[in-house]
Amino acid sequence: MKEEYPSFLTSESKPFDSLKLASQTEEIVCKGNSRKYTDFYCTGVYRGISTGYTVGCFLRCVFCWVDWSRDFPSREGEFFSPLQVFYKLAENADKAGYKKVRISGGEPTLCPEHLIAVLDLSSETHFLFILETNGLLLGNDPEYVNKLKKYKNIHVRVSLKAGTPEGFERRTGGKGEFYELPFKAIEYLKKAGIGFHVAAMTDSRLMSEDERAKMLNKLKSIDYQDYLEEERCDSYSSAVERLEKAGFKLWK
Repeated sequence: MKEEYPSFLTSESKPFDSLKLASQTEEIVCKGNSRKYTDFYCTGVYRGISTGYTVGCFLRCVFCWVDWSRDFPSREGEFFSPLQVFYKLAENADKAGYKKVRISGGEPTLCPEHLIAVLDLSSETHFLFILETNGLLLGNDPEYVNKLKKYKNIHVRVSLKAGTPEGFERRTGGKGEFYELPFKAIEYLKKAGIGFHVAAMTDSRLMSEDERAKMLNKLKSIDYQDYLEEERCDSYSSAVERLEKAGFKLWK
């Protein structure tokens, strides 16, 4: 019997193996070196950036703003080759006068063959490529990080979801044992000399001061004392519904 693919969290959800879910998701959203996307557009974040909106992730963060393509990747999106993706990113950026591009929406480090091919195409251009990631796959495989070293136009944004294993499990659905991987990613990126910064969902309605302090101490213990982008949970319709389904009452 085929294992059910987990979507959004509910009060009855059981913690899952995040890396196993990554493999399951890649079977859905990767085909050769092509990957599923739903849209290409420009937005004002990062002071203007051209974005490819991918399908699929292997965390189920209750505060996630991404649309339902995260939870139901088999029914959303179309496959695009690396060349098609880069062309759309570059074309939209040039039209808007932007110098930055990114892959966002789902988790960009899924489908590594696709990501590396897109990075190859962008490496000799004037664009800064911002790689947004939850850090689990990079933390699980230092060789993946080493493959990024050759790109001089890349900046990585590592997004921490929790400050403790318990917080990670409650708010992402992944087993608490995977909590360490984003911190490993930070260590590997630092060792590789790749430009990056850390973001964290530290909204006090989701993360206690005690958990936040533990997260900060953890960052300090791995010698990260640079800029920390602290996020607040916004009331996107998808986030509101996910929070309610998982038993959180942020807007009640």
